[in-house]
Amino acid sequence: MSAVQDLNIETIVYVRLFDEGTDVWRPAPAIPQADGTFKIGKPADYDPETERWEFPPQTRVKCVRRKFADGDEPLVAIAIAK
Repeated sequence: MSAVQDLNIETIVYVRLFDEGTDVWRPAPAIPQADGTFKIGKPADYDPETERWEFPPQTRVKCVRRKFADGDEPLVAIAIAK
């Protein structure tokens, strides 16, 4: 199920990082799309040489809310949107 947000209002989506040794989620700007998906933006400090994202900037993704260990329930990218 996709999370629904207001269109054209940038939000934060968390993207899983690979090769970190533990679960690491990177906050990234994203723009909600009309179909309920999100287009991931490129943070100013994005460096593909130092972080390997599951879904890189400019990817359209499906998102859900996921509860993290600290109790927060942010939007997380779970799949590429078709």
